[in-house]
Amino acid sequence: MKTVTSKDGTRIAYDAYGEGPAVIMVDGATATRAFGGSTELAQRLAREGFTTYVFDRRTRGESGDTQPYAVAREIEDIEALIDQAGRMAYLYGISSGGALALEAAAALGNKVKKLAVYEVPYMRAESASKVPAPEVFTQTKQAVKEGRNGDAFAAYMGLWIPEEMLAGMRQAPFWPMMEAVAPSLVNDATVMFGRDFTPQKELLEKIRMPVLALSGDVDMLPGVDTSFFRKAAEAIANMVPHGKYQVLPGQNHDVKAEVIAPVLSEFYGSG
Repeated sequence: MKTVTSKDGTRIAYDAYGEGPAVIMVDGATATRAFGGSTELAQRLAREGFTTYVFDRRTRGESGDTQPYAVAREIEDIEALIDQAGRMAYLYGISSGGALALEAAAALGNKVKKLAVYEVPYMRAESASKVPAPEVFTQTKQAVKEGRNGDAFAAYMGLWIPEEMLAGMRQAPFWPMMEAVAPSLVNDATVMFGRDFTPQKELLEKIRMPVLALSGDVDMLPGVDTSFFRKAAEAIANMVPHGKYQVLPGQNHDVKAEVIAPVLSEFYGSG
């Protein structure tokens, strides 16, 4: 493990793999370097000639948790990693990490050479939850404040995961890990709900580097329509000045590293 210090003094833990042009990997909700993150993808890209950086977003894993939280502070975390990598890097974000990567690309300009995002959860009209997003944000934040981490996880993930499936997850061996990382969901909720789950023209038009917006063509869970991921990726590609939309056949929200790695390698390596 290595660390870099963000602008507000927060220590950000990261691992680096390989040698070559830098790629900063921005994970989505609940993921850490140790669990459910981009480590396998980073290692594959490293073998294809990149230096890849996988980090624990603040409030997770071995990174710090300076309060109060703001999306701008997470952008500063990414900027600190880019500066560590040589002041310019490629960027990859998945799920809510993709939403954060879009915010960072808009703010950091030329420090980001190219940006790829996978299944940013905008346009969630067909999701599992019928609860309005602002109410989910309030429920998540209140549950964390009261130490009810399991309820916080269920409130946030209920936007996509049916209630009966969440009930089953509470009995699973991995549930304690979900409870441990649940406080960080307030951060993801702030990133996502700040844009009201829709691609924002004002934000996306600021992103001047090439953007590859990716999605799979398989629903995240059986019986749960997640076609909004595909609609969002296409919308992002159409709204940025230099965007391309691409579908990865046979992939769902848990995209396989061996499938997406060559796609990212070709995109980052082309020009």
